[in-house]
Amino acid sequence: MLRFEGVLQKMPTHLRDQVHYYMNLGVDLIHMNEFLDKEIHLQFLKYECLNCNKDKKIFRQGFCYDCFYAIPQAGDWIMKPELSKAHLDEEDRDLEYEKKVQLQPHIVYLANSSNVKVGVTRKTQVPTRWIDQGAHEALEILEVPNRYLAGIAEVALKEHVADKTNWRTMLKNEIEDVNLEVTRDQLKQYLPQEVLPYFLDANTETNIKFPVLAYPKKLKSLNLEKKQHFTGKLVGIKGQYLIFEDYTVFNVRSNEGLYVSLEV
Repeated sequence: MLRFEGVLQKMPTHLRDQVHYYMNLGVDLIHMNEFLDKEIHLQFLKYECLNCNKDKKIFRQGFCYDCFYAIPQAGDWIMKPELSKAHLDEEDRDLEYEKKVQLQPHIVYLANSSNVKVGVTRKTQVPTRWIDQGAHEALEILEVPNRYLAGIAEVALKEHVADKTNWRTMLKNEIEDVNLEVTRDQLKQYLPQEVLPYFLDANTETNIKFPVLAYPKKLKSLNLEKKQHFTGKLVGIKGQYLIFEDYTVFNVRSNEGLYVSLEV
């Protein structure tokens, strides 16, 4: 039996013929694809905030309450790019950090995981962001020089296309292929004038395959804090979810900051 222990963090990924997933427990990087069709035991041991490393109940995004409302990594502009102000030299929580993150190339994209949605990510996060959302196809439609411009483009487009993923539909693989290039061209008319010079009219779709042996017909979401431990056969990984044979699914990203043991 193999046993690992550490604090859960978002699984790093690598796209080859299919997505390769690695469980990040701080010290160990565990290639999870190798454990498909094997029984896995997960146990919640304690909390460990990803910022202060203290055993304090996790509030959001892997951070305790105090850290979430203090650190720049959890500023409102993270979830709402249109609130970015570093390009105006205005500070939210830490201007140096905000300039580093906000003042770099960002991509506005279309992705299809449960339905076609619009999203924003740093250019360095392509295709990682699409993988994390469980998208089987995605397309870059804008490359802009800062996060603010990406944000105002997203705000304009989400009046005409979704900006959220239906995680249940994504995990059941109840999807249909859409021609994202046609959708891109249809949406161009709704973009703000200031982002039109950055429109990408010649890009083609990226297609993504996930390591899934069987998709669940119904879903049971695992709350490891309440249940404390779980054992099941791993039959797939999609987005940031582990999929088990009994239709239990576990969202690794939404459980960041939990200190766990993992046995195979």
